[in-house]
Amino acid sequence: QVQLVESGGGVVQAGESLRLSCAASGGIFSLNAMGWYRQVPGKQREMVAIVRSDGSRVYVDSVKGRFTISLDPAKNTVDLQMNSLKPEDTAVYYCNAEMLTQQYRYVVLWGQGTLVTVSS
Repeated sequence: QVQLVESGGGVVQAGESLRLSCAASGGIFSLNAMGWYRQVPGKQREMVAIVRSDGSRVYVDSVKGRFTISLDPAKNTVDLQMNSLKPEDTAVYYCNAEMLTQQYRYVVLWGQGTLVTVSS
């Protein structure tokens, strides 16, 4: 069974850095894209960064120049390097993956979420 496992959340001060990691495992034929989303209570989940299998990347405007997403297709992992963190980056961050399984099913998976707290 395919699953996503996240790691790397925590509490930091403004201006510091964190790195989030997400590993996909179990019956994957190919990854189309992986990404990170975030959500704060009372607001909709928003896309933070996406990287596709062709290497193309998309970032939400508020993190451009501060966050970098990287994909390792050999390991089926995606990392989000977050620099110059701001209090407004505080949220639960969710890993997302679009893939074909070994049964040739197209699936979209979500991780369990990891909390990032940035104090001022």
